[in-house]
Amino acid sequence: MNEKRNDKFNLEERLIEFAVIIIEITENLNNTRAGNHVAGQLVRSGTAPALLYGEAQSAESRNDFIHKFKILLKELRETLVALKIILRVPLSNKLEIIDKTIIECNELISIFVKSIETAKKNNEKRK
Repeated sequence: MNEKRNDKFNLEERLIEFAVIIIEITENLNNTRAGNHVAGQLVRSGTAPALLYGEAQSAESRNDFIHKFKILLKELRETLVALKIILRVPLSNKLEIIDKTIIECNELISIFVKSIETAKKNNEKRK
């Protein structure tokens, strides 16, 4: 149980788990023109944050780090919109997992908005 609690604070692990859930959602979307289109967009935007987080860990500068986090945030916001579209149409029979994923996406967005603000403030202090 304690290990699971620590994962909530491990952003890399949380983003990987988010990507896994996104893949599961896309694999279960309706096999329609709209379902396939949204699935393609969602799998790209929903898995990108985990990859971008890994890339940010090797940023060449503080500005590069901030830039990568901003792209990560854009991908999370795109993912959120795609999830909302899936709910409204609906493009899946498993809407409860989509509701939970929307909550997680909103939490991740909040975390990265704050992280970017903190990184910018720290960057200004160093100048």
